[in-house]
Amino acid sequence: MRRSEREIKEFAGIVDVLDRCDTIHLGIHDDVYPYVVPLSFGYEVVDGKIVIYFHGAREGFKHELLAKNHKVCVEADLCHGFMDTGHSVTCEYESIIGFGTAEIVSGEEAVKGVDLLLRHCTFPGYEYDKKVMAVMYVYRITLDSVTGKRKQVK
Repeated sequence: MRRSEREIKEFAGIVDVLDRCDTIHLGIHDDVYPYVVPLSFGYEVVDGKIVIYFHGAREGFKHELLAKNHKVCVEADLCHGFMDTGHSVTCEYESIIGFGTAEIVSGEEAVKGVDLLLRHCTFPGYEYDKKVMAVMYVYRITLDSVTGKRKQVK
């Protein structure tokens, strides 16, 4: 990281940033260009690693690309505003970037993923018809590495 003084060094601080984000941006490999898609998500920390869950249709471009290459990049950020420092305009922000592997999960693991997503989206314990599980895939990404960064103007 070029600006190491902005690095969020504590794992708990990185998790805190993710917890306050409402959307992740998923970077997926395509043949010519990368493909980035915003997603609602849920997450948990397991054995010191962040595990992210999201869902999607059983067909479509995102699913096709993930079927070809499961290696992904996850980005999440919070923009706290832009300001004039007296000599430039800058942004106060917090962000994380992680790398991992996306895999389809099923059964109880898929239900857990949807439940975590609903909890993160402020609907904990929401009662939904489990039949919807038949028309979507639930993906799990275990982040192998993750970094965090923040800029705060004094």
